[in-house]
Amino acid sequence: MATGADVRDILELGGPEGDAASGTISKKDIINPDKKKSKKSSETLTFKRPEGMHREVYALLYSDKKDAPPLLPSDTGQGYRTVKAKLGSKKVRPWKWMPFTNPARKDGAMFFHWRRAAEEGKDYPFARFNKTVQVPVYSEQEYQLYLHDDAWTKAETDHLFDLSRRFDLRFVVIHDRYDHQQFKKRSVEDLKERYYHICAKLANVRAVPGTDLKVPVFDAGHERRRKEQLERLYNRTPEQVAEEEYLLQELRKIEARKKEREKRSQDLQKLITAADTTAEQRRTERKAPKKKLPQKKEAEKPAVPETAGIKFPDFKSAGVTLRSQRMKLPSSVGQKKIKALEQMLLELGVELSPTPTEELVHMFNELRSDLVLLYELKQACANCEYELQMLRHRHEALARAGVLGGPATPASGPAPASAEPAVPEPGLGPDPTKDTIIDVVGAPLTPNSRKRRESASSSSSVKKAKKP
Repeated sequence: MATGADVRDILELGGPEGDAASGTISKKDIINPDKKKSKKSSETLTFKRPEGMHREVYALLYSDKKDAPPLLPSDTGQGYRTVKAKLGSKKVRPWKWMPFTNPARKDGAMFFHWRRAAEEGKDYPFARFNKTVQVPVYSEQEYQLYLHDDAWTKAETDHLFDLSRRFDLRFVVIHDRYDHQQFKKRSVEDLKERYYHICAKLANVRAVPGTDLKVPVFDAGHERRRKEQLERLYNRTPEQVAEEEYLLQELRKIEARKKEREKRSQDLQKLITAADTTAEQRRTERKAPKKKLPQKKEAEKPAVPETAGIKFPDFKSAGVTLRSQRMKLPSSVGQKKIKALEQMLLELGVELSPTPTEELVHMFNELRSDLVLLYELKQACANCEYELQMLRHRHEALARAGVLGGPATPASGPAPASAEPAVPEPGLGPDPTKDTIIDVVGAPLTPNSRKRRESASSSSSVKKAKKP
């Protein structure tokens, strides 16, 4: 049975009516009698979480040991506690104010800094970062035999190599400190070319036979052209920058139209191949005997592209299926094609859902596949005719303006759209010029013209469905 002390402990109620005041002796009091005082002190430091403050926010303020939060972030695993220094019993290493010299300096300057007493007499630790370039040295005999140049004197060459050692091959600084009054005025490229030419010559002369050489090469002409091009690029006017951006945009449009033409030509080639394959298949089926027709069809099934005609699903799985299911159009056929197909079937006088016998189902599916292929071919033909007419008008406009190089021709009416190739008119220039204009100077179609073209092609395809 729970006592009053247990109830007060659950409700976190302290005071003189605790365990000590009640006189009850617990097991902890018997085992650890020395921890009574510490328990009392810990109980007096209890903090309650303020109302409305979340438990996570309160945990950020105080840890389990109720220490104050640290002023600086720490990486210790002790939670939110102040970092306390752990001082050992060892003695502190002595430091000493001592002089030092930097080996990178040639003036012998003396400096002072604090350093451990055990490191007295050692070299300056940062002296290892003093890296110098090894400039080759040549003798009088080597210069006369291998390094002589009519455009350079020996005194000028010695002056160049002396500056290279002083300034660690910083050729911009070398060019600034070069004595242009005593010697001939040289550019940075001339100085680099002379220096690397001598280095390569000395490396070839002093090389041991049979060893691979890494000879430094400097192309002075390329460097001069690069700087000249960079200077031209920097000195462009805002009008030139805008013109370049305009030309880049036109180039992207031309490339996009070229890719679109290539894609359309590939699609058209697929349709033509599918039509030829279907015609060859029909011709083979007519010549073959009726008994061997199914085997011949399975053996010599042509590879028709998926984009041509209709690919009906095969119901060869186990189970009972209706023959009328084989007449359903697959979901890959769009609504536009379905409507055009129904219109062509009505114009031909064919029922939309005939009696599904074996022979009728096969022939009806083949008829609809051929009609869809015919619809796609006529649509592609109408698009080509429209583009051909646009190119004819553009060619005539350029010819009248005299852009093609021929005499200006009087204005004429628009050429009728037909599938026949365009015949070049006299005085308009040869066909290669026309091909160049068609491939490069192609005006993009606006959205309204595209919609008109699609609607015209669909209506013409439906109207010409009865024609052979």
